[in-house]
Amino acid sequence: MQYLEQILFVIVLGLAIFILVKKIKKIRRNIFLGKAEKINDNKSTRWKMMGKVALGQSKMVVRPVAGFFHILIYVGFILINIEVLEILIDGIFGTHRVLSFMGPVYDIAIGFFEILAVLVFIACVVFLARRFIAKIPRFHSKEMKGWATQDATYILLIEIVLMVALLKMNAVDQVLQEKGADHYIAAGSFPVSQYLTGFFNGFEVSTLIVFERIFWWFHILGILFFMNYVPYSKHLHIFLAFPNTWYSRLQPAGEFANMPEITNEVNLMLDPSKADPNMPPPEKFGVSDVTDLSWTSILGAYSCTECGRCTSSCPANITGKKLSPRKIMMDTRARAEELGNAKEEHGSDYHDGKSLHDMISQEELLACTTCNACVDACPININPLEIIFGMRQYQTLEKSAMPSEWAMMNSNIENNQAPWQFSPSDRANWTKDV
Repeated sequence: MQYLEQILFVIVLGLAIFILVKKIKKIRRNIFLGKAEKINDNKSTRWKMMGKVALGQSKMVVRPVAGFFHILIYVGFILINIEVLEILIDGIFGTHRVLSFMGPVYDIAIGFFEILAVLVFIACVVFLARRFIAKIPRFHSKEMKGWATQDATYILLIEIVLMVALLKMNAVDQVLQEKGADHYIAAGSFPVSQYLTGFFNGFEVSTLIVFERIFWWFHILGILFFMNYVPYSKHLHIFLAFPNTWYSRLQPAGEFANMPEITNEVNLMLDPSKADPNMPPPEKFGVSDVTDLSWTSILGAYSCTECGRCTSSCPANITGKKLSPRKIMMDTRARAEELGNAKEEHGSDYHDGKSLHDMISQEELLACTTCNACVDACPININPLEIIFGMRQYQTLEKSAMPSEWAMMNSNIENNQAPWQFSPSDRANWTKDV
């Protein structure tokens, strides 16, 4: 029977890992639909950035309440999962509490994990209350209807169930230790689950072993389910926050990259000596689809936590405009998924004829003031502005789709070297009255 349980565990574990790896490969494929970009400069600065922002949660605590409870979940997720290592070893080799040889260190660790489990439970309840009782506005925007809200709810409920299962498993284990059941050696400290043992004291050892196995299997199956749910969820940021912050922009926030082809055209008009007459014209200006984005922008879309801090900080959104930086990232991720799946079905050279502009309207793009408030607010340094600016470039330079005021200004700059409709020789006339 023992070997049968071990074999079953190995099969389940292998299947879970297989499904996870398959999904990770698809996500990687979708991220690299974007343009190749080599980023390996200022490595020490990038490591510090990742340590400070992703590991240290420095931008989360700007909003103290959410930051505090998020840190509880974050620390709990990392440390409690150390116990998963022991569960995996026990499941494969048929042992029980295999790491108990560490003695007092093990006892302290198990006790600490139980306290963390309670804190994670409380944090999840608080986050559910913030969403559905306090009804914080940024959690109920238009783009959060349907799956986005369901996803956030499911993940919190899953974490609550996992914490309860862990404590119940420990409670039954403790009763079995006290009864001297075979295989259940006295090990661990149970500062929380000791108060749950009263529910199980009246049962026979054989029944308790069944309970313990049920809770053990429920706990590990829940973890394996959670592991495979995360790549389909906004909670993929648990892992992608680290590379996203490492690859984030180090340049000043307001600095935009010039297109060398456009710079060359300007030089041909104004200073031909600085121009390269042999430079070929670009294939395309700006961003029409995810394939025109840098792969780091698509990485940012997959890293998005959908927390809405960007949107709640956006001046355009605050004043009633249609723009939501969070929606920009969600739409970019959805488009990468759509195109990636289409290419998987029809071949790598296939394109479905759709574009990112089918999902993000011109009204949204034109509402952006390029103030960088969204970039500054993001807890993991995602940059919606790069996507917005690239798409506006495409609309303006490829489609000439712009407000009439912009068209007039651009025409004046081209003909008069100034935004105003008068001769360049008259540009300084206003100073005569000063």
